[in-house]
Amino acid sequence: MYYDSVEALDRAELEELQLTRLKETITNAKNSPFYAERLANVNPDDLTSVSQITDLPFTTKDDLRSQYPYGLLTRSLDDFVRLHASSGTTGTPTAIFYTQKDLDTWADLMARSMHCCGCRKSDVLQNMSGYGLFTGGLGIHYGSERLGMLTVPAGAGNTKRQIKLIRDFNVSVLHIIPSFALYFAQKVQEEGFDTADMPWRIALIGAEPHTEEARRKIEEMMHIKAYNSYGLSEMNGPGVAFECVEQNGMHVWEDCYIAEVINPQTGEHVAEGEIGELVMTTISREGMPIIRYRTRDLTRFIPGECACGRKHRRIDRIAGRADDMMILKGVNIYPMQIEQCLMSMPEVGQNYLIELVTEGVSDQMKVKVEIKDEFFVEDMRVLQGLQKKIAKNLCSEILLTPRVELCQHDSIPKTEGKAVRVVDNREK
Repeated sequence: MYYDSVEALDRAELEELQLTRLKETITNAKNSPFYAERLANVNPDDLTSVSQITDLPFTTKDDLRSQYPYGLLTRSLDDFVRLHASSGTTGTPTAIFYTQKDLDTWADLMARSMHCCGCRKSDVLQNMSGYGLFTGGLGIHYGSERLGMLTVPAGAGNTKRQIKLIRDFNVSVLHIIPSFALYFAQKVQEEGFDTADMPWRIALIGAEPHTEEARRKIEEMMHIKAYNSYGLSEMNGPGVAFECVEQNGMHVWEDCYIAEVINPQTGEHVAEGEIGELVMTTISREGMPIIRYRTRDLTRFIPGECACGRKHRRIDRIAGRADDMMILKGVNIYPMQIEQCLMSMPEVGQNYLIELVTEGVSDQMKVKVEIKDEFFVEDMRVLQGLQKKIAKNLCSEILLTPRVELCQHDSIPKTEGKAVRVVDNREK
């Protein structure tokens, strides 16, 4: 029934394992420059319960940036075989390093995740996600191979080629971001194929927030079962939590992570079932352990036990962010990235507005930019050239191309107090 025997552990056994691994993690983490100082007064032998994790300090995104590139590593750089890093060329990025053991653990978790929603060795998986510094593509890829599935590394885009590969190789499992799944379903029909006749049966979706309604729409349009997942680079990537066949919340793999849900303002735990900020601790990563990481993702623990029999607690789909990060087409984008890019261009004025909209079945970004008077000329070719330049510069920074609208100076409405830089008009 289960891929891994640890899936059958009861709560007491899981918490005993977590406590043992938390102690080991603290001891190991203190080999890094950052945690050697942060946890100087912490003796792991004093811990008698996992609940005492609240006595440990939080780790934040700013901490990761301040320690870039090597401040959280517990061993020599020679012991690492891969890194993934955040996007962006302005400001300080974050980097996550993996030893071979870390990659093996990650692949095992991904194989377990895919097995729990029905994937089997006999399946053929097509990975329709981007590869590279983004963790989603490679995480799914190695997990698929670990499970034994024939894996097609198609990558993102090129819809006609995707369709041909799916039909030629009888692809039964897709890894695809939700917004592209809706677009892709339309394109398949436009190419003259009935989605009910396609060989697929399972879609692994994630990387961007989506509603239950969107999931159901994907299932209806594609005649497929779509399973939600949760992951973040700081915790390896995908495979932190995954839906089982019950499709009733995502199981956090608690033999490898300790999850908490806190009040973002007070830092205290919220009541079971109440929405708060997800805090995660790695307890199986050797090269770069991270303790009590504030993800800024908002979710809740789903009360009660899952009908599948697993005792690993479930979290609900991500309800939003505790900070201002936007997620569009699976890419994490901060408004400050856009501001830094725009403000570095001499033609751009002081005001801009980011608008997120839903067009058809996909989400898009529009950036309205005020242009200085001396650059807002009547020559349409000059303005179009400037428009393309801004779009290209933004794409280099945020890894997707927004629609740029040039505006005259002082034409974008201003608000009293804090400036409104982002307007989210996406369909909820």
